[in-house]
Amino acid sequence: MNILYINHYAGSPDMGMEFRPFYLSQEWSKMGHKVTIIAADYSHLRKKNPKVDRDFYIEFIEGIEYVWIKTGKYKSNGVKRALTMGRFVRTLFLHSKMIAEKWRPNVVIASSTYPLDAYPAKRIAKMAGAKYVHEVHDMWPITPIELYGMSRNHPFVKIMQCAEDYFCTHADKVVSILPCANAYFVNHGMDERKFIYVANGVKVSDWEFPEELPAEYVDVIKRARREKRLVLTFFGSHTKSYALDYLLKALAKVNQSKIFVLFVGSGTYKDYLITLAKELNIDKDAYSFLPPINKNAIPSLIQACDASYVGAIKNRMFEFGIGMNKLFDAMMGGKPLLYAVDAPNDFAKQYDCGISVQAEDVLALKMGIETLLSMDEDTRKQMGDNGHKAILENFTFPVLAKKFLDGIS
Repeated sequence: MNILYINHYAGSPDMGMEFRPFYLSQEWSKMGHKVTIIAADYSHLRKKNPKVDRDFYIEFIEGIEYVWIKTGKYKSNGVKRALTMGRFVRTLFLHSKMIAEKWRPNVVIASSTYPLDAYPAKRIAKMAGAKYVHEVHDMWPITPIELYGMSRNHPFVKIMQCAEDYFCTHADKVVSILPCANAYFVNHGMDERKFIYVANGVKVSDWEFPEELPAEYVDVIKRARREKRLVLTFFGSHTKSYALDYLLKALAKVNQSKIFVLFVGSGTYKDYLITLAKELNIDKDAYSFLPPINKNAIPSLIQACDASYVGAIKNRMFEFGIGMNKLFDAMMGGKPLLYAVDAPNDFAKQYDCGISVQAEDVLALKMGIETLLSMDEDTRKQMGDNGHKAILENFTFPVLAKKFLDGIS
């Protein structure tokens, strides 16, 4: 089967995020399918972007065919980024016949985070006599409305809403990384029988030979160990979304001689969090803020600690469930979760792999930390093992790739 995978921001292990298109494509190739990824030459998510001098520049990355579209650079969310979206979609739409004839897809997957690629994907699929599958990562236009405060009457939001309604009514299948989004899509015209849940997942080989932690990180954790502290870590972007201020406020209320919280990452909220920790008079030996580490070192970080914090602010976005990568990494690491997310899919409870508490609740987080502190090592180990087992059985890319293709067949 020929699979055409359209994802504006697709990356690779060498280039950086977004990884999901590459990992799924890799597994489909192992199954004997031919996969072509069409992506933009620039993405803010990548640590390295390809050098491209023309549209439809072809490059093979670890056996996967990438077709690059020149879209131009942008620095942040704004007009320039919106223009790159328009150029990407317009180029594909105008060259739909050429794409259909050259790559002869049996399946066309639109997967660009924003829904505008629905239009060229459907057009290409129709010309090729192929199935059109729409894969939903983020819920647009709800995302700009809820996270960035855009008005529902903003022209950008209205354009995105039209595109979302279009894929709901025209796609042969709708694949979502969020398990509880089906009712929303049905309300926008989707036949409920078209919905398939295929979560994010873990690349097992990344855990077989992980990168070592830098010496500074090892030393900080060893110091906490010498002081017989439980080491709780958060890794990822330091933004308001992850409710890290609530974690600090909870830390201020527990016995700080027994706990050490290691924040690893960067982001717009980091300076505020550092200031907040000082204002709360938290013992300096009870926390540390360190810079981001390479993705390949995340397994070493998790396994060096005793537990991982996975939290988020209350937000309508989570009505549809959560599928954040850090959750799956934390579970794969075999350590218990301190889980503070208001979402219908509660992984800590479902898989008995951590302590689940109310989101945005300082006292609940305090009690969660104290519960972790009171647990014996065997109980914490069993929770960690439960999470690790759940990942291997349900959330590795060979499992997810098969589920995806079985669902759209």
